[in-house]
Amino acid sequence: MNNSALRTPNSALIKVLLVDDSPIAITMLKRMLSLSPDIEVVGTACNGKEALEMIPKLDPHVICADIHMPVMDGIKFTKEVMARHPMPILVISVSVKKDKPSSNVFNMLAAGAIDISPKPHAGTDAEIQESAVELARKVRILSGVKIIRRVKPSTELKKEIHLAPSTAKGRLGDLKPKIIVIGASTGGPVALQEVLRKLPEDFSLPVVCVQHISEGFLNGLVEWLSSQCKMKVEIARTGESPLTGTIYFPEEGRHLMFDKEGRFVSAEDMPYEGHRPSITVTFRSAVCYYGNAVLGVLLTGMGRDGAEGMLAVKEAGGITIAQDKETSIVFGMPKQAIDLGAAKYIASPDEIGEMLMQIRL
Repeated sequence: MNNSALRTPNSALIKVLLVDDSPIAITMLKRMLSLSPDIEVVGTACNGKEALEMIPKLDPHVICADIHMPVMDGIKFTKEVMARHPMPILVISVSVKKDKPSSNVFNMLAAGAIDISPKPHAGTDAEIQESAVELARKVRILSGVKIIRRVKPSTELKKEIHLAPSTAKGRLGDLKPKIIVIGASTGGPVALQEVLRKLPEDFSLPVVCVQHISEGFLNGLVEWLSSQCKMKVEIARTGESPLTGTIYFPEEGRHLMFDKEGRFVSAEDMPYEGHRPSITVTFRSAVCYYGNAVLGVLLTGMGRDGAEGMLAVKEAGGITIAQDKETSIVFGMPKQAIDLGAAKYIASPDEIGEMLMQIRL
């Protein structure tokens, strides 16, 4: 996992390099980004090889790159960037169809890219404006991420798990959670992979994950994690009961909650603090049914979604773990939880996976 820190904001323009073999996509991306006065497209390339040659001269803050390109595709390009010129990459991809999900976009994230944005398409002026606002938001977030290095966690170099100052070190195996709830946003897919890949097929608890992700990419995330994890990975459906050995995600664009019998409820309620699904909504609902038997984890992400929900878990007597600053792509959500006093443990995704493996029912 790469270590990263937020770049100090300044008044300088955010320089963006666009990499896509589609002239139409390049034109639309330039048009969308031109609507933001703080963002400047400093160059365009039609494949990864051409873009690599341009990076030293242009010195962009953010690269927006497609996956499927001639000469050098997005995955190879991302690996080369991380090896030669580590910097934030935003994947620009066609959102996948429900019946034909693709994990390629997540393989690009695993190679070092940070986030995903749908490839622009023709629409009304209002739709283009809305897409432009979201694209600019993601570019701004990524411009504040400084990639220091990109390495796999080493089993030989274990850090000690950090604890909140008032907490005595204990074993999770001594506690008896009945469900695990994990929240993540920017940088979350790879962090989730690091945590979840350690869990065995017959893991003794259900795991519910709430990941902020652009519309159209949820099924690809489920497909990709299914290929990376031993546990089953599914979309939670209203009326189903959480099963052990299964990882669940909310339906796209819906909050995930629990009814009075502990069954899933998928709801199109209003977004909570701008998010649907909301991590805090799921945390709080889990506490309402499971009480102190919730184990809550909050991973990398911008903003504060999940922080208040994690505090509810801790106040109910549950277990709470926040990702550490050193391994967070964006330390916003975990930091908010830590500042609220909601995190009992602070650890890397690799360590969190190890901690969950201590659970014995």
